[in-house]
Amino acid sequence: MKPKYLTMRASTSATFLLLLLVYPTATVPTPPPSTTDTVSTQSPSSSSTSSTLDPQQLRALQFLHISTTHSPCTRLSCDTATPFRHLLSLDLTSCPSDVHLSTTLLSALSTLTSLTFLNCHIPVVHFPTSLSNNLHSFTSVNSLQRLTGVFLSRFHNLTHLYISGDPIKASGIRIITSNMKSLNSITLSNTRLTGYLPKDWNPNLTHVDFSKNKLKGTIPTSLTLLKNLKVLNFSSNNLNGVIPNSFGDLISLQNVSLSSNSLSGPIPGSVSAIPGLVHLDLSSNQLNGVIPEFISEMKELKYLNLENNHFHGVLPFDASFIKRLDVFKIGGNDDLCYNHSTISTDMNLGIALCDKHGMPILPPPATNEPSSSVADLVRGGGDEGDGGDDDTEKKNQVNVNRGPSKVLLGVAIGLSAMVFLIIFLILLFKC
Repeated sequence: MKPKYLTMRASTSATFLLLLLVYPTATVPTPPPSTTDTVSTQSPSSSSTSSTLDPQQLRALQFLHISTTHSPCTRLSCDTATPFRHLLSLDLTSCPSDVHLSTTLLSALSTLTSLTFLNCHIPVVHFPTSLSNNLHSFTSVNSLQRLTGVFLSRFHNLTHLYISGDPIKASGIRIITSNMKSLNSITLSNTRLTGYLPKDWNPNLTHVDFSKNKLKGTIPTSLTLLKNLKVLNFSSNNLNGVIPNSFGDLISLQNVSLSSNSLSGPIPGSVSAIPGLVHLDLSSNQLNGVIPEFISEMKELKYLNLENNHFHGVLPFDASFIKRLDVFKIGGNDDLCYNHSTISTDMNLGIALCDKHGMPILPPPATNEPSSSVADLVRGGGDEGDGGDDDTEKKNQVNVNRGPSKVLLGVAIGLSAMVFLIIFLILLFKC
């Protein structure tokens, strides 16, 4: 077999970071013949740069189709106090179809504190308690099949949970997070979650992303107690109600996305109290009222999307503020308009221009009357061969538009009838 050097990405595209932890005691199945690689082990007196992993963990890596021809410690620093080194982090990427997990294999890897699956379409199995308790970070992206809330809830000591593209069968978010007392970052995106947002939140949370699910109900005011929250993403759900008035209590927020829901009401004035807000996306809701002027005073703001709502009145921004933003979207608000004295019409904002009363100037209604150039062409005959039925139709339309009014036509008919009657009486008298 051609030597395969253990770098941060192995032959199966599985990557891992190796660090020192405790010695595991579980037994790992013998790897298939096609994946067995020669592994040289060193004595405790050997150089720390050539010390090997624990033999059971080496066999576990081989079973996962990860090359272990050379000692991982030749590439990473290792502690010389013990004879064997143990895995701290394991990232499995684009796993081959014949790779499967087993409880025995995972027991050998119970020293892991971080476990990541990227595009590894494999069924999930029961994790041994030792591994579940030891994990601080768990990630699965388009990978594990048949995830459940009960399975995830066993990771009591997680600080980082990231699931995206993997359906989760759960009766709500609360069942997943209730036992995770140290959690500070959670992403459950595109996982088909249903139910309501939780009312109890871990106060240490800095990142919350529940986007692209089927969550319903209102945004609980208890969310605004998260003083350390920096990222909040509830986009593409079925949330309704208003944005809590105490939303500005989230003083550490930098990125907010509540787009593509059914939220209503105005933008809370308390948002002005968030000093470091960089990204604000409230698009595709049913928000109404006037757009607060204080938004233009938010110095860190770079992304502002308020399109497809029901805002009305005069846009309170000037050209200098809009140009300072990297992204600005305001279209789709039919009752909103802008002042031409502060914003040039060349900016093409997607909303109407204001009249002197601050109301949108509606575009002229569509008309079937041809333009002057077309009318001239009809009257002049145009170029030979370019007329046809279209020219005839346009000519008739011009004649209709320029004919007498109905009143004049009625008067003319009445006078004609009287003249005819007088002439008839004269002729009758002579006879």
